[in-house]
Amino acid sequence: MSWWVLTVDPDQRGPARRSHRSRWLWCGAVAVLVTCAAIAGFEFWRASISRVPPGPSWAPSSREAGGLRTISTASHTEFSLYTAHGAVHFLPGMDLGATTPGHLPGELAITSGDYARWLHEMGLLGVRAIRIYTIHPPAFYTALANYDHAHPTAPIYLVQGVYLPNSVYLQTGNMYNQVATRTFRQELRDAAAAVHGTLVRGPTSGRASGHWTADVSPWTAGWIIGVEWDPQATLSTNRHNPRAPAVRGTYFYSTPNASPAERWLAARMNDMATAIASTGWTAPIAFANWPTTDPLRHSNEPNPQEDLVGVDADHVLPTSRWPGGTFASFHAYPYYPDFLRYQKSYQQFMIDGHADPYAGYLHALKVHFRGVMPLMITEFGVPSSLGSAHTGTLDRSQGNHSEAQAMRMDAAMLIEMRQLGLAGGFIFEWTNEWYKQTWNTQLHQRPLSRLQLWSDEFTNEQYFGVVATDPLPNGPPATIYNRPQAAPVRHVTAWTDASYIHLAIRFARKPRGPITLGLDAIPTITGQPPPGSADHRADFALIFDPQRRTGQAWVRDQLDPDQLDYKRIPVNRLPHAPGWEALELITDRPEVLPLTHQYEAMEFQDAGLLRYGSWNPARANYQSQALWEVTGPVLAVRIPWAMAGLSDPSSHQALLPQGHYHVTSVTIAGIGLTVAAGAGSADAAAQSTGTVQWRNWHTVRYRERIKPGVSALRRAFTTVTRRPAAYGRGT
Repeated sequence: MSWWVLTVDPDQRGPARRSHRSRWLWCGAVAVLVTCAAIAGFEFWRASISRVPPGPSWAPSSREAGGLRTISTASHTEFSLYTAHGAVHFLPGMDLGATTPGHLPGELAITSGDYARWLHEMGLLGVRAIRIYTIHPPAFYTALANYDHAHPTAPIYLVQGVYLPNSVYLQTGNMYNQVATRTFRQELRDAAAAVHGTLVRGPTSGRASGHWTADVSPWTAGWIIGVEWDPQATLSTNRHNPRAPAVRGTYFYSTPNASPAERWLAARMNDMATAIASTGWTAPIAFANWPTTDPLRHSNEPNPQEDLVGVDADHVLPTSRWPGGTFASFHAYPYYPDFLRYQKSYQQFMIDGHADPYAGYLHALKVHFRGVMPLMITEFGVPSSLGSAHTGTLDRSQGNHSEAQAMRMDAAMLIEMRQLGLAGGFIFEWTNEWYKQTWNTQLHQRPLSRLQLWSDEFTNEQYFGVVATDPLPNGPPATIYNRPQAAPVRHVTAWTDASYIHLAIRFARKPRGPITLGLDAIPTITGQPPPGSADHRADFALIFDPQRRTGQAWVRDQLDPDQLDYKRIPVNRLPHAPGWEALELITDRPEVLPLTHQYEAMEFQDAGLLRYGSWNPARANYQSQALWEVTGPVLAVRIPWAMAGLSDPSSHQALLPQGHYHVTSVTIAGIGLTVAAGAGSADAAAQSTGTVQWRNWHTVRYRERIKPGVSALRRAFTTVTRRPAAYGRGT
């Protein structure tokens, strides 16, 4: 049972020991209720999942093709994985990142125990393939081989990615740069050797090293090379290399209408195939792509960068000597780019009796590649974060979902891909990753070099995981206010973790009227009192209405982080008070649609919405986005660090905007807290209730937890693997 909730100690990189360092972690009953994720409450556990879903044997059935061994091929019409129960034409999988909380990917912090545990959990979900983006340490391949040997009829197949080892092509705007080409070619050769258990390479900062001895080629279903291509660098490559020669490789070639960038990719595909063929194997190879550089034209896309240049897999094809074939690999999400919302043909696309623009886009991609190669969506999903960065189709936005909602949406999209007759779908991603950034919060975070040490609920990119990584307390709960005879606040307890400030505020009696919490992060900011309060010091104000169970966070207009993201912010975005703005995130800039000339106003998400409920996963009414709850006379609150104005809580940095696009951070000693309860009565006067203090931290402790709603995901994996070929079609 312990795998469902695991405490990870960053020093030991394994289940945490009971020691003097952990004594304070669970002192205080309130802290236990907030942070302890009990097993019995999970939907997944109630379903008594304890083994891999039953079904036909997925044992690999290798065969000979063109003098090479293979377990999979991609023809002009379909992808085929050869198993003991026959050819499989849809590959459902999971994307796996390369790091853990508290670490950057280049630190290579994942251990053999992590890999073994995760593969076991994926197997229980019914995951049939795992896609990695780069060469992982030898421990990954050993763990995969061990798992597949132990589960011969239900192995997890590998789709090996090969990432560009540096950003030279971005810096120079030229894929043909000698350093960019030479280093990528070496990385391709190293990846082939790693998969076949023959790689040896010494320590180099930011990349895996050691001796690879596990041969996982019997379970390697495909390869994906490259990255999401930058449109400016791709266009620059085409302009600077007009005479780049056509590629006529042994295994891959460029078609006559291939662009210089596509010719460069054809050469790298041939390099990859050459390295694989030298081991005696063949498999489908693709290069990564995304809607920004897809080969389609989107006449109503408002951002020219999103339709600037295309990269077309149709122009990079295998020769007859490469029976593994090729496929089109796309990272495609239901909320980006904006043409998903504005392209009329997508808006009118029907599937299962309803219009679905995202399905319309996938269908259009499939039509483009029809008769040439199959299409696989190798990244998709929605995050379970408080913050959002784009408005999505059918409410599938880039954030602002509960954990259960996100799992259900991922499950529905996976089934949809099978219905459309695609070759596979890979959910992004297995675990939450703290180091990630996104466009509408990255200017709010200083310094970015420590982002991996805390988890920002407003940064959606950090919350795509099926597995949550809940931080453990930084220290024991501390009493910051205790006045047994005072009214209305009697006692305040505070503690922190890498995501939140936690407060337990005891009143003289159960609060009935509104409650305002004032947070004073930057002592130099003064101005109008928070709405509903007599406090003159607060920088942020959180207002709760226990009767209606509603709440809203506010920020002083001088500290509004939105002014960093766009130079002109409209007034009156939400109802506001003098000197204060509702705490929001910009999710779309103002734009004019090029085809219809329709003006679309700037869009915002109410990131300051204070949802009521329990955030204890052990409880049946668990709500992952809940931030406050009243139990008797006690108000329990958890405040995301960004909601208190912190730009890096791990080093006590607070955000100080200085006009449009200008920002600095200041070091603070703590956060002053005031409470005003019973607005409109004699109790409305604000009480200063102390200061929330904490120590800087440089390592993190966290608890892994499978997110609720994952049963929907398991049912989806079972559905797409049990049904015969495409069982429904979009129209």
